[in-house]
Amino acid sequence: MTTLKIAVIGCGSIAQHRHLPEYDMNSNVEITAVCDIVEERAKEVAEKFGAESVYTDYHTLLEQENVDAVSVCTPNYLHAPVSIAALKAGCHVLCEKPMATSKEEAEEMIQAAEQNGRKLMIGHNQRFVPSHQKAKELIQAGELGKIYSFRTTFGHGGPEGWSAEGKDTWFFKKDKAFIGAMGDLGVHKADLLRYLLGEEFVDVAGFVENNAKENITVDDNAVCILRSESGIVGTLTASWAYKPNEDNSTVIYGEKATLRLEDDPKYSLIAHYTDGSTVNYELGQIQSNDEGGQSNSHVVEHFVESILKDTDPLINGEEGMKSLEIILGAMKSGETRQISSLEKVVK
Repeated sequence: MTTLKIAVIGCGSIAQHRHLPEYDMNSNVEITAVCDIVEERAKEVAEKFGAESVYTDYHTLLEQENVDAVSVCTPNYLHAPVSIAALKAGCHVLCEKPMATSKEEAEEMIQAAEQNGRKLMIGHNQRFVPSHQKAKELIQAGELGKIYSFRTTFGHGGPEGWSAEGKDTWFFKKDKAFIGAMGDLGVHKADLLRYLLGEEFVDVAGFVENNAKENITVDDNAVCILRSESGIVGTLTASWAYKPNEDNSTVIYGEKATLRLEDDPKYSLIAHYTDGSTVNYELGQIQSNDEGGQSNSHVVEHFVESILKDTDPLINGEEGMKSLEIILGAMKSGETRQISSLEKVVK
């Protein structure tokens, strides 16, 4: 079996708790180089995970290292430029979400992947959660009949308890993050809903606020109303103000049943049928920042497998862009106080 040489650019918390440990446990991977503008952090990470080379400039890394693939774990505003540079250097790219700060950037990333014959995957991990995969299976099998509505939420106390920089985190700064809770958490749920329902959204209304945290320049609370192409309507909520516990639940309301995903402490999926029956599924709990985050998200595993088997990643650039567009539409709606139409995006 081929061993892939991997570089990780950006050595903050998502790299330390997700990408690097998951590469480290993968027998088909060799962590070759790491890069971070904070040299001390890069050195510590390199020592912990056995990377031979340490860089503080990603351009230098791409010029000097012969790596097969790169994880882009930088602040959001650097996702596109770093990914594009890596793709042009001949590397496959796994980029953290949100994939870019605009549709134009996302398109440039997709184009760079196509022109250089490389794979581009976006790190949306919710598609790999067992309860979400089972729910999709039930929906596709017609267990719910016609889908009417949904509600989904992703919220916790904020990235300051998770980020490597604590309260000084780049997540709170618009020039580096470009978007707050909606980009950090909401985009995950936008991607999940598209995956579960198997269709695109055509309209989004967003109510986007900074009402919980002081001295930040991005949103920390947002509620969106979404309408799909077949007329399914529902709400998507993203928050950095859920205390003390995280909420990562989704409910799907259908003609024949209601599905509750990650909404119960014991059963990760509960199906309530209109005939009065209930089926409880124990499928293992969803990943949480509260746990320290050392479990396997399966994102890296899927990325590596797609390279070795030359298959298209489940969340390729096009998929990442469609999920990003929902969040961009919500932000635009919040600013203009008008419903954003997404139909031009998905057709």
